Amino acid sequence: MGNSRWIKFRVEPGSRVRLDDMRPDDTGNEKKQAAVQHTGKLQKRMDEMQFHLYAEHKRSVLICLQAPDAGGKDGVIRHVIGSMNPQGCRVVSFKQPSAEELDHDFLWRIEHQTPTRGEIVIFNRSQYEDVLVVRVHNLVPKHVWSKRYREINDFERRLSDNGTHILKFFLHISKEEQLRRFKRRLNDRTRQWKVSEADYQERQYWADYQQAYEDALSKCSTDYAPWFVIPSDHKWFRNLVITEIIVHTLERLGIQTPAPQVSLAEMRRKYHQLKNGK
Repeated sequence: MGNSRWIKFRVEPGSRVRLDDMRPDDTGNEKKQAAVQHTGKLQKRMDEMQFHLYAEHKRSVLICLQAPDAGGKDGVIRHVIGSMNPQGCRVVSFKQPSAEELDHDFLWRIEHQTPTRGEIVIFNRSQYEDVLVVRVHNLVPKHVWSKRYREINDFERRLSDNGTHILKFFLHISKEEQLRRFKRRLNDRTRQWKVSEADYQERQYWADYQQAYEDALSKCSTDYAPWFVIPSDHKWFRNLVITEIIVHTLERLGIQTPAPQVSLAEMRRKYHQLKNGK
């Protein structure tokens, strides 16, 4: 799977996204078994590159995940990003804002969770909630949320200018696939804890959310913080594409493992002294 395969899922800056024109069940003519095997190899490479990023301690990576309910954010974290060493990788889930968070501007709680040097941070939901759920449910006036696209772009530009590489993935599922996943949750005892009345209630806003997603993807995909629309009806294909994009991004950074801070010859001498009981 070369770069030309996944590049078609990238939202080009200035383009207009139409989700109805993008197939959520696309598999790129990949075969499941081969794709799963390739994903496993990519995960090993991703773990290796993350180790070098952590050791270099100069740059960082921010991964934002957005999706409809049951879209697969937890699955991506578990199957794709879970292969990385937790010492240099952190997951942040943004729920309904607390009273303290509401007392600040909408980016305040986001700022506190951005990655430090050498770290990869995954946002399970993100700053985009404030142009999605806030917009769909009229939690703030339009003249307020409509300005947030620019504020988000400025925020992401500042992160990029300071060495944070940003990848944003929208997990694109069909309305029918969402309902199938709801059914599987109801019938699977290990997943029944995920069943939520709110998920079913939000179904009535599907079209409104699709429009809100399209605007966020269109207005906020930039060269320094691109959006990718990932076909996600098939989890194995979703995992393959996202893993390859992350690996390609890390390899493109040209990460350099730092030189040792001590004399290796001297350390070897001391090692042999200890080994010989001196």
